[in-house]
Amino acid sequence: MEQQAIQAAPHSADAAQEIPKGVRVAAALSWRFLVIVGALYIIGEVVGYLSLIMIPVALALLFAALLIPAVHQLNRLRVPHVLSSVIVLIGGIAVVGGLLTFVIVQFTEGLPAMQRQLTQSLQQIEDWLVNGPLHLRETQIEDAINAGIQFIQDNQAAVTSSAVTTATAIGTFLTGFVLMLFVLLFFLISGEQIWRYSTMFVPSHVRRKVDLAGRHAFRSLVNYVRATALVAVVDAVLIGVGLAIVGVPLVVPLATLIFLGAFVPIIGAVVTGAVAVLVALVTNGFIAALIVLAIVLGVQQVEGNVLQPMLLGRSVKLHPLAVVIAITIGLAVAGIPGALLSVPLLAVLNAGIKSLYNDDPNDPENAAELGHGTGDPSGASESGEAGGPATPARIGAEQETDGDNSPDDDADESSEDKPDTR
Repeated sequence: MEQQAIQAAPHSADAAQEIPKGVRVAAALSWRFLVIVGALYIIGEVVGYLSLIMIPVALALLFAALLIPAVHQLNRLRVPHVLSSVIVLIGGIAVVGGLLTFVIVQFTEGLPAMQRQLTQSLQQIEDWLVNGPLHLRETQIEDAINAGIQFIQDNQAAVTSSAVTTATAIGTFLTGFVLMLFVLLFFLISGEQIWRYSTMFVPSHVRRKVDLAGRHAFRSLVNYVRATALVAVVDAVLIGVGLAIVGVPLVVPLATLIFLGAFVPIIGAVVTGAVAVLVALVTNGFIAALIVLAIVLGVQQVEGNVLQPMLLGRSVKLHPLAVVIAITIGLAVAGIPGALLSVPLLAVLNAGIKSLYNDDPNDPENAAELGHGTGDPSGASESGEAGGPATPARIGAEQETDGDNSPDDDADESSEDKPDTR
């Protein structure tokens, strides 16, 4: 039997060699590709099943990237870290709540004027349909309107079901919102400890490299969110001023919509700009709509060619095709939250993977960022800020220098023979 097995082995090896090399390479690539696709599918299914948890946590991380520079600034003013985090969170909620209140008030006040202009525009359209080149009869127009009303009445059950679904969605939204605030508070207070604990599950020989890649990825997220917020403000202000000059109603709500749409690159600007042009067309006529379209296109050109390259730089530079594909996938998988989170996720992955391939954690600058600089085993800088110099990449703000933020076990072991310089 052993001799038969020994004799069969060369035959199987010869049979494998008989298969063309191209086929063998294609087969090897195919099964690896299938494994990767299967893993991504399983991850997507798990994320979709836990979307009520995953989306609030992801949004909390996004807002933490936006708010953490303010926490750092208060830390530099000697405000205690926990108090800084609470102040920034409450201030952010107050700003958002005040903005929403102002938008709702402006919308309520501007709605009657918009209704009057809409009525006039509809009358002009009706006159054009009757007296224009189509020469439609008024009875045909009335029949079309009555058909629309009848369609709504016939589908009243579906409309009611949609209202119930909307009420359920509002309840889910409120639950996710409360969870997001809770997670955001702890990201601001103890994000550094959470990140260090997460890296403990990584093998020790690559832990520092993964730690550095995570910090660079979060720095990229901070830069992306900050630059996107500035671009959104500029877009909203410039287009809002243009709408006010043209005389379009509901300027503040439209400007707010443009601000929010700027957080979904490319697609958000197109959709919100189209809404502004449509409102101008319906309320102010064709000429006003053309002027608003020119304003929107001009602002978007300034944004794409001046603001984004200047604010984002190369650290989070993404190809437009990659952005569009990421937004499309996010929209298909998770709807609006997916479209909002897809590009930040792409920026984080881009920065993290580049860091894993290119950055050396033993480089002096990177070692200082990791808080493992030589001469200070505790990781505290000379200014008394724990964990090295304050950088936007730090998930948690600088802690008090009371020993709470000691480096991980590997760094402690590597620094046993060093003198205590604290």
